[in-house]
Amino acid sequence: MNVRDLRKRVPYQIQRDVLDELSVDQVAEKSDFKISTKEKLRDAVRCTGPRFKSCFLSFVPLLTWLPRYPFRENAIGDLISGISVGIMHLPQGMAYALLAAVPPVFGLYSSFYPILIYFIFGTSKHISVGTYAVMSVMIGSVTERLAPDSDFMIPGNDTNSTTLDIIGRDAERVKIAATVTFLSGIFQLLLGLVRFGFVVTYLSEPLVRAYTTAAAIHVIVSQLKYSFGISPQRYSGPLSLIYTVIEICALLGKTNIGTLVVSIVTILGLVAAKELSALAARKIPVPIPVELITIIVATVVSWQMDLKTEYGVEVVGQIPSGLQAPVAPAVSLLGSMVGDAFALAVVGYGIAISLGRIFALKYAYKVDSNQELIALGLSNAIGGLFNCFAISCSMSRSMVQVSTGGKSQVAGAISAVVILVILLKIGELFEELPKAVLAAIIYVNLHGMMKQFGDICSLWRTNKVDMVVWVMTMILTVLLNPDLGLAASIAFSILTVVFRTQLPKYSILGQVPGTDIYRPVEEYHQVKEIPGIMIFRSSATLYFANAEMYIDALYEKTGVDVAKLLSHKKKLEAKRLRKEKKAAKKAKKEAKKRAKEASVVSAFYQGEEPQFSETDDSGEEPELSHAEANGDVNKLSVKESKDVATVEVGPDPDSTLPQAIILDLSPVNFLDTVGVKTLRNIYKDYGEAGVQVYLCGCQRGVVESMEKGDFFNEKVTKSILFSSVHDAVLYSQQGNSKENVNPVFTI
Repeated sequence: MNVRDLRKRVPYQIQRDVLDELSVDQVAEKSDFKISTKEKLRDAVRCTGPRFKSCFLSFVPLLTWLPRYPFRENAIGDLISGISVGIMHLPQGMAYALLAAVPPVFGLYSSFYPILIYFIFGTSKHISVGTYAVMSVMIGSVTERLAPDSDFMIPGNDTNSTTLDIIGRDAERVKIAATVTFLSGIFQLLLGLVRFGFVVTYLSEPLVRAYTTAAAIHVIVSQLKYSFGISPQRYSGPLSLIYTVIEICALLGKTNIGTLVVSIVTILGLVAAKELSALAARKIPVPIPVELITIIVATVVSWQMDLKTEYGVEVVGQIPSGLQAPVAPAVSLLGSMVGDAFALAVVGYGIAISLGRIFALKYAYKVDSNQELIALGLSNAIGGLFNCFAISCSMSRSMVQVSTGGKSQVAGAISAVVILVILLKIGELFEELPKAVLAAIIYVNLHGMMKQFGDICSLWRTNKVDMVVWVMTMILTVLLNPDLGLAASIAFSILTVVFRTQLPKYSILGQVPGTDIYRPVEEYHQVKEIPGIMIFRSSATLYFANAEMYIDALYEKTGVDVAKLLSHKKKLEAKRLRKEKKAAKKAKKEAKKRAKEASVVSAFYQGEEPQFSETDDSGEEPELSHAEANGDVNKLSVKESKDVATVEVGPDPDSTLPQAIILDLSPVNFLDTVGVKTLRNIYKDYGEAGVQVYLCGCQRGVVESMEKGDFFNEKVTKSILFSSVHDAVLYSQQGNSKENVNPVFTI
């Protein structure tokens, strides 16, 4: 006998009185204790020794984990991992600098300073921060927009000729990239200090994956000019990607054959080498540095064959040795890049925290989302002072760091040391490296993002709404560029949530025989409705956006349109009042007529002359009945009373109406003023129609909203609230009396 069958065979009984909300408060002794806002604020700013120490250590996590670093267990793995990741930083940093439209050496700077800062302040042990393709292309869109080539054209020797001031252009673009990076770091730092780490919750996984896929398309298009050796016009704003593709197609006839050959050979060589590396990964503990080998071979070939002079292949150019002194950001440019900086801050943080949580879950440790914001903010803000561009974490480098034995951020620090050695001694050796090779490295590294198109099929099978979010994010980001595309995608994603709350599932619940369990009657064959009781439930919360639809669904599901019912009742009431008024008028007229007739009879017996002042409708004197002729005035009053009493007052109450309607509010997690008013109107309208309304499953916040919204009064008390559907059903079945009700649940 398995555990499931055994659990089915265990019966239990519960015997208690039916409890409404007031009874529950009394039995459970509800506490009214609340902490005032003043006390909360005072507690938040209170500073004690232990609290200051805890805050300081949480702000600088390095001081917590480094003294307890297990040197024997982790040192070798972190050393090998750090060297491997550092080798990867070299080609990726130089390649992604092209995406940011700055000289390649600044990609190496971005792979050094931010890593050291994150080593001190970061909380993730396994992610590899540094240059990232999506961030680089977003930086590139800013630098090329604010410093286009057209602003740096200088007159040539000929009258109609102009030349491009590359040195001036690159200097300006470096300044722009550093400034927007600094501003994005400030945004991240401020968001972290105000504990705004939850903002990443608005970036769902389908949205992030679609966004990175669309950004990869932007990256590929931006690198085509290096692969074909052409110089297309730079476009900005919505649809700029489309215009760029059209421009590139128009310039294909001017392709530099030498550059194209270098690109094709490099791509084929990289793909083949990566496949061989994947096959050899089972036997070799350290991954083969394919990109490093590629740039070394390409540099040697370019130097030996003089590709720049002989074939016009564009090369990296001068790479200065050493480090640069910090430079203050260009304050005058801050106003023109606020939106771009905020988008960089959100995207960089979203990618880093998503990957960090994956590794934290896998290796059983916690990543502090707010501290990650602070760490990334400091990395970008300080890095911006040293002419770095915005960083995030890379999936490929992080996977290498983990697979080669990296267990802490010591591996990241070692990779920064590798980059430092390259900057000081080796960097100038790569001056003859063709830019087409760097573009090819980018193409091959993006193949993982291109595989994310397969998400469409999997999401179609699992969740079509998420699939729509994926597709729309992809389309919006491709058409509107990464900055506007991100904002539009988040807005669309939030709208899907709103639409889902506006279109919830409405159900009539029935009882599972022999239990206190209630389920939708349309989904179960054995679930039966309770006679005379309608139990209604919505799968979403009740607020202003769906309040009207909630009422319409309630009318439809219960089969009782209260609005029409009350309208019909008012018409009947008006008709009854008209009949009463007409009957009263007629009775008054008849009484007056009979009084005069009685006076005639009395005068006749007294020998007086009768006086006639009125006649009936025929103009004749009215005939007297036998009772009237005998002066039986008492019978006249009885007849008058009988005439008034027999006025029709309307039909009997509709027997098809339910005795009670129970609203299951267990899915409702909050109520706004419109929601409270909706419930109040439902209770009032059904009450006027003779149907009692009960509410059950109300959460504490919902009850408090009802109290603040003046839902309860002298006539409407908490006695209509019940903890469970079954309590409300039993109360309804006992004729609204809780006395002597002792339900027994046997399951």
